Amino acid sequence: MFVTDSPSPSSQLGRPCPHQALLTLPAQEAHVSAARHFAADLLTAWSVPASERDSAVLIVDELATNAAQYGRERMTLQLVLHDGTLHIVVTDSGKAVERHRPDIAPDEHGRGTSIVQYLAQSTQVHQTRSGREVRACLRCSP
Repeated sequence: MFVTDSPSPSSQLGRPCPHQALLTLPAQEAHVSAARHFAADLLTAWSVPASERDSAVLIVDELATNAAQYGRERMTLQLVLHDGTLHIVVTDSGKAVERHRPDIAPDEHGRGTSIVQYLAQSTQVHQTRSGREVRACLRCSP
């Protein structure tokens, strides 16, 4: 597990950002709770209000669960709080996710993406050469 939480002269957003952290874990379902607890503790330290923190932790849980299910080697959680917006980015080393699986009942799986889209102000999914990147943005008042 690799963790960083430090001010960076240039964040992924292209400008200085005092609240940014990165966590890298094996892409295994056993590590989803570590990602969830990491996010909860970090957002508490950043003074994110409880209701917004709960929504963010739920988003992290859903995205990390998907990364653990479909990723092959590792998953990375990046949290950036800047100008009242929390940017949640989860990457994994997996391939594109098959959307419809006839062997799984619809009530058992598939709600996570809908939950994330409901809670977040915006979401984006990108397939990269090394895997998949999912971004969710959530307004937060620090």
